[in-house]
Amino acid sequence: MGYARWSHDDWDHYVRGNLRKSIDEIFSHGLDPDLDPATVSFRESRDSAENPLSTPIIVAVDQTGSMGFLAESLIREGLGTLVESIYERKPVTDPHVMCMALGDAWADRSPLQVTQFEADIRIAEQLAKFYIEGNGGGNNFESYNLPWYFAATRTRCDAWLKRSKKGFLFTVGDEPPPPELVAAHVKKFLGGGLQRNLSTVEVLKLASQTWEVFHIITEEGSYFRTRPRQTKEGWSKLLGRRSIALSDHRHLSELIVSIMQVVQGENPEQVAHSWPGKTAALLLQALQGLCMPALPILIG
Repeated sequence: MGYARWSHDDWDHYVRGNLRKSIDEIFSHGLDPDLDPATVSFRESRDSAENPLSTPIIVAVDQTGSMGFLAESLIREGLGTLVESIYERKPVTDPHVMCMALGDAWADRSPLQVTQFEADIRIAEQLAKFYIEGNGGGNNFESYNLPWYFAATRTRCDAWLKRSKKGFLFTVGDEPPPPELVAAHVKKFLGGGLQRNLSTVEVLKLASQTWEVFHIITEEGSYFRTRPRQTKEGWSKLLGRRSIALSDHRHLSELIVSIMQVVQGENPEQVAHSWPGKTAALLLQALQGLCMPALPILIG
């Protein structure tokens, strides 16, 4: 997918249409079959005349009880900021964006939902199909490794297949990573494909073969506010400096674009200061210590 081009006018019209709508009016009230990963053979990011050098970008946001505001923020303004800033700053070529909603495979009915890769307003239209379940369990983690596994095994991207260029994969939430990916969960929610449980380190290694993997810790979440040290240490052990804390989710899109700029070799401090006003200070704090291109993965 991704055979079109982003239009600011289309996005502006879409946002105006949602201004007076509540969350219940915007989002779906159950799992939409179009977003059900169990029905997906592959999601494709392909080059086209409009996007000859496509770059796949996945943004997977936590939709459990304390994190439902992330999807709302994306659909009200974040998607526009993300795509338009990529075109303006050009950290990558021809962005193809996929959004995911993630939850808790131990407790939720729909712990993963996936859009197509899109390059135009259709990504917002698919995002509106998300079912914000708002549950989650009491197990001190969410299923952040489900998006990693899906990206590693259920996507076909010309950026990698033609040019050996990795896509970008961002998970966003406030809880620590889970210890493992359970084969029974993959069968139940993705339709099968895993013969044994995998440690989260194994899933990360698999995804990292074709994706630049990051996790953004949302400090506003209720879990993080009660267990900040546990959350940061869990992600730091797994991802090192590619786990990045963000104090204000309203600047998630700017942070994602800035991370991509740093991956391409730009100076983190200069990138942060290139944004206006308070955004610069917030991003400077978030990007502190970000070191590229090494991705430390700790075993055990």
